Amino acid sequence: MSKKKQSKSELIIKLTKSPIGAKPNHRATIRGLGLRKLQSTVVREDNPCIRGMVQSVAHLVTVEKKDAVK
Repeated sequence: MSKKKQSKSELIIKLTKSPIGAKPNHRATIRGLGLRKLQSTVVREDNPCIRGMVQSVAHLVTVEKKDAVK
């Protein structure tokens, strides 16, 4: 059986506020997303797991949607 290839969308996540005063689990989420310094940017696949992580630290990050063309 062949699987259909779907165009995967991606999220561009940028750390805009410092996690210094944030809760420890929020700081861990920021690290789990791969963000290290202020204004750092990562590109992650758009899936429910990443969406949940972003939602929990929405006050510290900005998110843009990037559509991958395949």
